[in-house]
Amino acid sequence: MILAIMLVYSCGSQPKKAVPPKKPVPTKPTTPKPTTPVKSTDYKVDLPALNREFRGAWIASVANINWPSKNNLSTYQQKADAIELLEMLKNNNFNAVILQVRPSGDALYESPHEPWSYFLTGETGKKPNPYYDPLTLWVEEAHKRGMELHVWLNPYRAHHSNGGKVNGSSLVNKFSEYTYRLKNGMYWFDPASKDIQDHVSNVVKDLVKRYEIDGVHFDDYFYPYATYNGGVDFPDSKTWNAYQASGGNLSRADWRRNNVNKFVERVYKEIKAEKNYVKFGISPFGIWKPGYPAGIKGSSQYDELYADAKLWLNKGWVDYFAPQLYWPINSSGQSFPKLLEWWESENTMKRHLWPGLNTVEVKASDKPTEIVNQVEVSRNILKNSPGEIHWSIAGLTKSWAMQHALKTKVYQEKALIPQSPWLKINSIAQPTLGYKQESGNTTVFWSVEDKMNVFQWVLFAKYGDTWKTEILTSDITSLVIPAANNGKSLNTVAIQAIDKLSNPSEYKALKIN
Repeated sequence: MILAIMLVYSCGSQPKKAVPPKKPVPTKPTTPKPTTPVKSTDYKVDLPALNREFRGAWIASVANINWPSKNNLSTYQQKADAIELLEMLKNNNFNAVILQVRPSGDALYESPHEPWSYFLTGETGKKPNPYYDPLTLWVEEAHKRGMELHVWLNPYRAHHSNGGKVNGSSLVNKFSEYTYRLKNGMYWFDPASKDIQDHVSNVVKDLVKRYEIDGVHFDDYFYPYATYNGGVDFPDSKTWNAYQASGGNLSRADWRRNNVNKFVERVYKEIKAEKNYVKFGISPFGIWKPGYPAGIKGSSQYDELYADAKLWLNKGWVDYFAPQLYWPINSSGQSFPKLLEWWESENTMKRHLWPGLNTVEVKASDKPTEIVNQVEVSRNILKNSPGEIHWSIAGLTKSWAMQHALKTKVYQEKALIPQSPWLKINSIAQPTLGYKQESGNTTVFWSVEDKMNVFQWVLFAKYGDTWKTEILTSDITSLVIPAANNGKSLNTVAIQAIDKLSNPSEYKALKIN
């Protein structure tokens, strides 16, 4: 439950798209300095369980689908739109953003390896003017609102057909020996090329090293869909012939799958070597193979994209898996619950399984009700680590009904990200806690020595026998709360620090006299 509080912290403007009238923007709190703080060292309580669920939204930059909405917006407008999207997500109790920062061999950030994206400035290689680093902005603004920021990359798409002309800055020219033009106008890197693998690896490592991101995300594009090349086989004869000449004995299909398998494993290990707390996630096509489970029909990512996604999940080469289950619950050939149950049965390493939901255009007469029902189905199947990712943020910005349904029926309260117990990080020390009372209210204040490792706080307040909780951003270190609620007096407060992997510190509690 949300505390009845006088809470203030920085935020941007209220969303302008499909949302109710703006509310007054509060100001940032000032930490009080009482002369005689009340403290305790050993007060023990039974805290309530914390609400946990991954609530993410994809934000696509390719073809200017979501952000930036056009490739000729000013720096000011790009920033304003980004903050508007983040404010909308925060106000609807989302806690994660999956931002596409590398749509096609390019970058929506200052990269030493790749050119600035056409979708950002209208010209490949052209930086924003006035200059800013969009990814720095997104990371900082997401964290201010208590949300994780995951960078979404397409590892093998070299140039999108909507990405303007191929110019001298494009990687199509730099890696021309291992880049192929498909019949739909896209250019594709050869996943078998060591040069390509090393390049993409360097891109990922650079992002993890230089930015305070919370995750790295790949989608379903590995080898391209057959329709991209008019049904003609992918033109990788050069690397295939070299493999055979070296004595390789795998079939061409198995060789392609092995190329992708090795790269997925490599990226996972390299991320962990740089920053163990940065999560790696993949959102594969929702069907591994037709007939898995029985009765499922559709495309086979195993045979068409050469993506053995089941293997990656079985091996634990991901921290979270988000199969794109874009079909309705009652679909006979692609049943949402049956597919999710099957993926969960393959989750032998107990990683996070957070399905992708087709919030934009799921085939249902009442889309908000269908998506709400899918969230509830997911919670029932994924009891220990619930979560979902919405494709895409447009399903929210273009539908007040969708926002309202999610906020009032399934996302009524804030939620922490589920913990990742297979990942290790140094524990945060127990916080200190104090309070003072005046004018019928209680001011609570806290701190911790290693504050740089704090991602959020959880404040607990007990009125009579009832606990109320509030999830707070890391910059808030004080709160004014009522001395009574529903006729019950405040008798206990407690605080926990939440680290970058959503682990709670040892709590600190005080009895209120």
